[in-house]
Amino acid sequence: MYLVISYDIPDDKRRSKIHKVLKSYGQWMQLSVFECNLSETQYAKLRSRLSKLIKPEQDSIRFYFLCSCCQGKVERIGGEVLRDETIFFV
Repeated sequence: MYLVISYDIPDDKRRSKIHKVLKSYGQWMQLSVFECNLSETQYAKLRSRLSKLIKPEQDSIRFYFLCSCCQGKVERIGGEVLRDETIFFV
């Protein structure tokens, strides 16, 4: 599944932790936005890890699920270049 994940975390320390966790699952696109291509298991683990880090009364994390059709319609101008994840070494 392809997700766009955005977050609004006012505390610098918690925001850094969230960023670090998300960086291990996907690609950082903008200040508080990541794009991730995850299996259902990976998504469940990520969601669990993030929910343990936030303070729900202060923090917000949003998960936008994009179907393959919608993923192909994402248009970008500037910013981070998408990683090519089709290359692997044996």
